[in-house]
Amino acid sequence: MRFNNSDYLLPILIAFGILLYSCTNRNKTTNKPASQSNSDWINLFNGTNLNDWTVKIHHHDVGVNYGNTFRAEDGMIKVRYDQYDSFNDQFGHLYYKTPFSNYHLKLDYRFSGELQKGAPTYTILNSGVMYHSQDPRTMPKEQNWPISIEMQFLAGLGDGKPRPTGNMCSPGTDIVYKGKMYDGHCLNSSSKTYDKNEWIRAELVVLNDSAITHIINGDTVLRYSKPTMGGGVVDGYDKAVWQPGKRLDAGYIALQSEGQPIEFRNILLKKLD
Repeated sequence: MRFNNSDYLLPILIAFGILLYSCTNRNKTTNKPASQSNSDWINLFNGTNLNDWTVKIHHHDVGVNYGNTFRAEDGMIKVRYDQYDSFNDQFGHLYYKTPFSNYHLKLDYRFSGELQKGAPTYTILNSGVMYHSQDPRTMPKEQNWPISIEMQFLAGLGDGKPRPTGNMCSPGTDIVYKGKMYDGHCLNSSSKTYDKNEWIRAELVVLNDSAITHIINGDTVLRYSKPTMGGGVVDGYDKAVWQPGKRLDAGYIALQSEGQPIEFRNILLKKLD
């Protein structure tokens, strides 16, 4: 049987194509972008102490951890009030040492115990994590809340009524929701209601000031954008810091204390390009 050159060429081209396809797919599998690597996650809490964190509690100077409110115990950050008399509006925040702009934050939280005597009723089973916050060192002793955005955490009250978590609250800030400036202080998410004493996984994806996403137990529950300085709620701030309309594209992350015992663990952050 006679063969011409084309009879040899076709099988060679097919074999070459299969080899090229195999190599290309192997590269796609092994050469993952850096953002997909587990090694990129920063553990913000070392499980032992609060050396990387700064406390600011209303009525107290920055750095004063009144009543040992924030404490590192059992591999967790615990918020406790057993050394308080009355709560006396001593709203507190625990700030990580480094500001961030573009990132994915994830942590576990769990409500426990009973609301501290004298705390406002709206703070029962209520806490959160603040982000794009002002530096705590710019807060006067009598400033009640940081200028920031809050991913609010709530638990059900046992009355059968829905009480979503992963909401947004805006002390001294404004946001854009569904294309319009949102005119309320808090905005409910679409999450389910979760009970006290239950560990909840909360995630926050922040892209500068362009897009923010809240995730609870793996479900996306809220999206909004364009946070700016503005609105009300915050009192006692330094007027030199107050710049209504200023874009909030970076800032500090802080865990909240407002009268309800709570625990935080597995606090991880990945910087995003």
